Amino acid sequence: MALTIQLRTWLTSGRSDRDDERGSSLVEYALLLALIAVVCLVAVNTIGDPTSLGLSKGASGFGP
Repeated sequence: MALTIQLRTWLTSGRSDRDDERGSSLVEYALLLALIAVVCLVAVNTIGDPTSLGLSKGASGFGP
């Protein structure tokens, strides 16, 4: 009887630990996704204007 109670306690404590790890990994993924989004926005804002200007100059050479 005591072994059954210990086994049940061990199993339920293991489940709550796994749930805690899932929650923390979700937070880590969300932070990583936010960081990637910020890096992409900075890259587009930094590289976007010079690239657009260069492409416009190149395209104007093909006009009539």
